[in-house]
Amino acid sequence: MTLEADVLAAFPAEVQIPAQLVADAVAASSANSPRVLVVLDDDPTGTQSVANLPVLTRWEVADFAWAFAHIAESKSQPAVYVLTNTRSLDPVEAAARNEEIVRNAVAAAAKDVRLGFVSRSDSTLRGHYPLEPNVIAATVADVTGEATDGVVIVPAFPDAGRVTIGGVHYMRGTGDDAGKLTPVAETEFAKDASFGFANSEMAKYVEEKSQGRFPASDVIVLDLNIIRAGAAAANGSAGDPELSAKAIADAIEPATKSTPIVADIVTENDLRALALGLEEAERRGKKLLYRVGPPFVRGRIGQEIREALSGEEAYEGNTPSTAGGLIVVGSHVGLTTRQLNVLTAQHRAARIVEIDVERLLVGGAEAYLDETVAAVVDALHSGDVIVHTSRLLIKTDDAAASLQIARTVSAAVVAIVNRTLKAFPPRFVIAKGGITSSDVAAHGLEIRHAIVRGPMLPGIVSLWEPVDGPAKGIPYIVFAGNVGDDESLAQVTRKLSNTF
Repeated sequence: MTLEADVLAAFPAEVQIPAQLVADAVAASSANSPRVLVVLDDDPTGTQSVANLPVLTRWEVADFAWAFAHIAESKSQPAVYVLTNTRSLDPVEAAARNEEIVRNAVAAAAKDVRLGFVSRSDSTLRGHYPLEPNVIAATVADVTGEATDGVVIVPAFPDAGRVTIGGVHYMRGTGDDAGKLTPVAETEFAKDASFGFANSEMAKYVEEKSQGRFPASDVIVLDLNIIRAGAAAANGSAGDPELSAKAIADAIEPATKSTPIVADIVTENDLRALALGLEEAERRGKKLLYRVGPPFVRGRIGQEIREALSGEEAYEGNTPSTAGGLIVVGSHVGLTTRQLNVLTAQHRAARIVEIDVERLLVGGAEAYLDETVAAVVDALHSGDVIVHTSRLLIKTDDAAASLQIARTVSAAVVAIVNRTLKAFPPRFVIAKGGITSSDVAAHGLEIRHAIVRGPMLPGIVSLWEPVDGPAKGIPYIVFAGNVGDDESLAQVTRKLSNTF
């Protein structure tokens, strides 16, 4: 570990930039030709940093038409999230899904809307990189004739403790380790069975993952000296955002043929400075794609940081059920297990139902599911129910086999949620874990279209309002496995529950 203050001492102070300045720049660029960002989100946790934006779990042309119409009619900011769930797919399936989504989005936009594409993935660098941006770029070129000059890579997620400084991606420490930084390749996430990696320096990560197609020396690094080029001298002023924007656009100028561009980010102001620089680069004619962590879109469109929703706001416009709530936990990262332990210790009134993963992987799984659903439905009549998979992670050294086990478990979770919803709708649903929350949304709750209302905790954990299907009006909480502190799951549950 190293101290964040020591690492930052080599760079200028951040430039103070109001969100409205970015929003105005985005609006100006769309004045004559509306532009919408299509965010291909490889699991639904990417929405935790934004508010009041549409989300799709299906991507037919008609679904995009609904989203573009919603943006125009509601005058919401110009972005739509598409829940691809590709982090749970193998590379061939992920590529096909990315291509299909891009083709349908372009078809729906026709000549009425200009599109930008964002490949949203994990802030700890797990996911199908460089596959997904490669496929998006190739598909855009095929259907529009437009070549991509650069792929801007911004994994930082300061709200959750992930920052990039000097081209190196770090995790911030918590508790006794607050103020310290750990290179992300030294964390548990780098050992992921499907998406492991060895490098924390982003240029070397790009070389590693692209298998040498993009040497580290060819990667453009927008370090904090560039992001903060407009930093104020020691005179107390807020700095000059235009200088930062120009420096960023100048640095991007050499990009061609999908050149990787890595950006340092430590604060929201850094994200806004980057957004202004990207606007300037695109104004000059650069064609860019984005591979990013959750808060990038908020910064890119100039959205203010939404304060955490209260329990009352979570139910606003809907009458909450008197039934218990359903908390579904599938993630196996250490933080999730600690959060689950705190919740079960504090929420004495909740019924706990454990899904035995080993029983799912052998014969007789259907009868076991019947028993589990009956137990969940019965318990919801009197209070909240915590459904979690057994904490022993069953995996193999084979990435494909590990994904198949994950799919089997996820299918069981989906079946339990869906059958429970049809039998006795819960007051709220919380899904913990990326793949878990994706499958619960699209299949367990049969959500097709939703609106992200905002975060349940500052900067993290999003609330979706389903606008159609059997879960319409039931608050749905998307809770990533690797965010928050040990108390976070209990805090969110307490906001929504009528028995905690």
